Amino acid sequence: MRFLGYSDGGSTKIFLLIFFLILLSSGDVFGQNKVLDVGFRFQKSVNLYYENGISVQYTDDNLISQRLFIGFSYVSTRLGSAWGSNAITQDNFFLSSTYIFRPEKTIQPFGRLNAGFFYADLEEEIFSDLSNTSILLSPEAGLSFNTKSPFKLAASLGYNILTGDGVKGPGTLYPVFLQTTLSWNFIKPTE
Repeated sequence: MRFLGYSDGGSTKIFLLIFFLILLSSGDVFGQNKVLDVGFRFQKSVNLYYENGISVQYTDDNLISQRLFIGFSYVSTRLGSAWGSNAITQDNFFLSSTYIFRPEKTIQPFGRLNAGFFYADLEEEIFSDLSNTSILLSPEAGLSFNTKSPFKLAASLGYNILTGDGVKGPGTLYPVFLQTTLSWNFIKPTE
């Protein structure tokens, strides 16, 4: 995997190894209930691109009685608007913390804070003076629909606090976005 002009030196392999070790872990470690939601995130910047990718969220009894989730997401136009088109390829990597309200109910309001990194591949040398990277900081608010099955659906509205015009900050990092996540819980809760 090449990113920002250099090879990642195996960090992708290490991330995947850690990810699969978590997946294979038991739900009954130290008698705790755990949740590991893994799924697809579909994101749309209002008036711009579709960016799709993956989302992983984790919680257990120690994280405010399973109200607080920590997570990682990767969304990209490579899996959205740039797929088979000449749209600008851009990648978003972010860590998140999500607080669930009414966790015992089917419809669960939530608030989320994302922090991460944005990169747009402008490709042509003529654009080399334009800004194409940024730190990401975005709050989200939405609803999660938690069925009795391992399947979960979440939708939210988010706002990128740091945006730009191409000179100061990337011009393709728009402020408002909508997202939908379809996920599956891979850890069976303890009885």
